[in-house]
Amino acid sequence: MTEAQHPSRIGPSIVALLTGIVAGVILTVITDIALHLTGVFPPWGQPTGDALLLLATAYRIPFNIAGSYVVARLAPDWPMQHALVSGVVGIVAGTVGAVTTWDRGLGSRSYPLALMALAMPCAWAGGRLRVMQLSGRIDG
Repeated sequence: MTEAQHPSRIGPSIVALLTGIVAGVILTVITDIALHLTGVFPPWGQPTGDALLLLATAYRIPFNIAGSYVVARLAPDWPMQHALVSGVVGIVAGTVGAVTTWDRGLGSRSYPLALMALAMPCAWAGGRLRVMQLSGRIDG
């Protein structure tokens, strides 16, 4: 078969990846802003206690799963693989966050490490939801 018979799926794959990641980031940023504005979180740039970082981790988990589900849902094929790529992006983003905040005294160093460690399990869960949906094991 020629190239014309197999249109490239890289464009739709990139759109799926970016859309899912942006969805997860938007959910996270809106929640972060709301918690800062309501005084639950300290002002930006101030240290955050362990309990509040645990709260932030807790809401990031379903948001990351949702973002990975969106990636898998929009993927032109191989939904799990697309979702796992979003997990790799999460690890990279978490690593950048850890490196840039490590010695700034903003809170526990375990927080960015936890985000890095949770990136792949969340991506897998989002992809798994889509695979189960496609197999008819959950309603979609």
